[in-house]
Amino acid sequence: MARRLTPGTAPSAARFLHPRFWLPTVLALALAAVLWTLVARNDPYVLPPLASVGEQFTDDPGLFARNAATTLGEAMLGLLVGSVSAFVVAVLVSESSLLRRAIMPQAVVLNVTPVVAIVPALVVAFGFGITPKIIVTALIVFFPVLMNATTGLRSVDAAVLAVFRTVSASRLDVLRRLRLPSSLPYLFAALRVAFPLSLVGAIVAEFQAAGSTRGLGTVISVASSNSQLGTVWAAIACLALMGALLLLVVTLVERRALSWHQSQTR
Repeated sequence: MARRLTPGTAPSAARFLHPRFWLPTVLALALAAVLWTLVARNDPYVLPPLASVGEQFTDDPGLFARNAATTLGEAMLGLLVGSVSAFVVAVLVSESSLLRRAIMPQAVVLNVTPVVAIVPALVVAFGFGITPKIIVTALIVFFPVLMNATTGLRSVDAAVLAVFRTVSASRLDVLRRLRLPSSLPYLFAALRVAFPLSLVGAIVAEFQAAGSTRGLGTVISVASSNSQLGTVWAAIACLALMGALLLLVVTLVERRALSWHQSQTR
């Protein structure tokens, strides 16, 4: 007998094809395009015509593809370094109140320090290569991942933790079997913020690191200095698309990894 599908068990593909899913986004984009066109028609020095932005992609798509790949590589390396470092620190401070009192105030100070101000010092220390960009990106994503990971690792059920202690479970067992699974929703929430932020970090570093020759940040800097608004907004559109795709990837992975969690079953 064929299984009947209720509204809650409809296939995901059918749900995505339903106008209720995609129509609001299409209408919002159409409204944005209309407003953009009105502003561009009245003042082309504020916003270029959309046709001019589109021409940049068709005239030299390789320019944006090459520089987008450079920026994405810097962002992903910085994200990896910052996220792994933040998670290691989160494990340490969740296991030791002494380390928490020693490390967390310094993390807060690091978070409120303008990263842009230290980019020139990083360039002096590490040169004009990729290293300063990775460091800047890692610093930007470090604090959100640290705070969410720390909260997740410490938000374990007290009754379950007591059971682990009654059977003399080691700290490693508690971490692996209890704290890590409990922290996954918080970690994915942090990654939804950190993935787009990694692009911001890479762009900021490319803006500030004199001597950069590749990357969308360099494309924006050079184009803006030559008053090429079409190229500037084409590069910005690339960044927006990359950020949206990264967020989509994180969301899909989260749904698969947390299919057991109540947040994914509502």
